[in-house]
Amino acid sequence: MSNGTTDLSGAISSLIDTMGKLAQQQVEVVSAGINAIPKLVEPLGKATTDLVGNLFSTLNQVLQNISSAIAPKK
Repeated sequence: MSNGTTDLSGAISSLIDTMGKLAQQQVEVVSAGINAIPKLVEPLGKATTDLVGNLFSTLNQVLQNISSAIAPKK
């Protein structure tokens, strides 16, 4: 009888330990994902800023070319 009880309590203890480890791993995965977001957003933000800057520069050059083509020649 006591051997069966010991096996049951050992199984329950192992099950609780396993569930604790799984919960800890889930927390670590979520934490790693949260930490990865800024590392991903920073280069994308820089690339977006550079792209917008280049777009405005190009538009400015186009407008200058148009205005110089329209302006009367001296």
